Amino acid sequence: MALFGTDGVRGLANDTLTAELALDLAVAAAHILAEVGAFNHENNERPRAIVGQDSRASGEFLEAAVISGLASAGVDVYRVGVLPTPAIAHLVAATGADLGVMISASHNPMPDNGIKFFAKGGGKLDDKLEAAIEARLNEPWQRPTGLGVGRVHFDETAKERYLAHLLSTLKIELKGLKIVVDCANGAASTVASEVYKRAGAEVIAISASPTGWNINENCGSTHMENLIAAVKSNGADLGIAHDGDADRCLAVDANGEVIDGDFIMAILAADWKVPTVVGTVMSNLGFIKAMGELGIKVEKTAVGDRYVLENMLANDHILGGEQSGHIIMRDFANTGDGVLTALQLMATMAKTGKSLTELAGVMQRFPQVLINVDQVDKSKLTSATKLTAAVKEHEASLGDSGRILIRASGTESLVRVMVEAQSLDTAEAIAQALASIVRSELK
Repeated sequence: MALFGTDGVRGLANDTLTAELALDLAVAAAHILAEVGAFNHENNERPRAIVGQDSRASGEFLEAAVISGLASAGVDVYRVGVLPTPAIAHLVAATGADLGVMISASHNPMPDNGIKFFAKGGGKLDDKLEAAIEARLNEPWQRPTGLGVGRVHFDETAKERYLAHLLSTLKIELKGLKIVVDCANGAASTVASEVYKRAGAEVIAISASPTGWNINENCGSTHMENLIAAVKSNGADLGIAHDGDADRCLAVDANGEVIDGDFIMAILAADWKVPTVVGTVMSNLGFIKAMGELGIKVEKTAVGDRYVLENMLANDHILGGEQSGHIIMRDFANTGDGVLTALQLMATMAKTGKSLTELAGVMQRFPQVLINVDQVDKSKLTSATKLTAAVKEHEASLGDSGRILIRASGTESLVRVMVEAQSLDTAEAIAQALASIVRSELK
């Protein structure tokens, strides 16, 4: 089984994702990137890496392991502490660093953790580089000594430089907007409330007190109930929900209705009048139809913001993202940034004078049912003949009024069954029937 998923290496911290593995990954990454020429310094300077983490307690020992691996391989390390994943990507690009490492499991539960690598320029490593790193784990190597070993520094200016970058993307103040932000007790807690206030908004922050143990616990973008209640009780104009590492943004309008990534992309695409927007195979059919009515083309990729970005770079598109709230705006960043997304969404509200409810009227969401089927062997998915036949039968019955997508999760041991239809009852019935076949055929 491949070690890297769609977004780095993830696992149960101190079980499948150990300090030893983290150290070995760091060493292998340093070796591979040096060999492909990613480390290129004049005057024989050592390569530089930026290392950050979200608020999980396990991030502390994993950070120590990653730093040890990099420094022992001759890389100078700049620690930035708890910051969002997109902050690491931005800082790598802005400083000319050779490598970035983010220790986070994003929206996953607290016991999990993960390691994401960013190449020079701030982009995520491609599949070939990740495979090369994995193939070189635990290899014998010539260790540098003396002046050859790396040094470790703490960059106290990193947070402020990231905040300045976020604010530089705004062309309008957010005065008059009252918002509630759910920081998921994660990395957003260090920056989100502060930057929204500096932008002029009135801010109420919830789940913004990380303890190391409470990240994503009944809060954030995967648990919107508290945010919805807070928006209503405070009479806020909108709510913003981030995940553990703040690369996602979901919103809630003043009525408590969830505005997901498809809606956010539709709002921005309509406002910016882009010719093309890049989505994924999970993009809602209502989003695709709405963009078509506006004359905007939708290109679809595999799930994962890295694949969205690859398409955007290859075809020079400026807007793309996922229903889950990973939104990429190439004019401002080279990865999904939840805080940046929230700022641009609120800027559209401020510029147009429209409520989020009004702006979201640009599209009508098709009812969608998503069932995560666990305790199955997802490797059997491609050879599941009964499932394939059932999918074809249901697709024929739906025609142009719905669609079906069944895929193995890239980050968890799950098979996801997604069905869209014009009625919720139809989508639910088909999804349940297909999930039942998944459970029986992939056991």
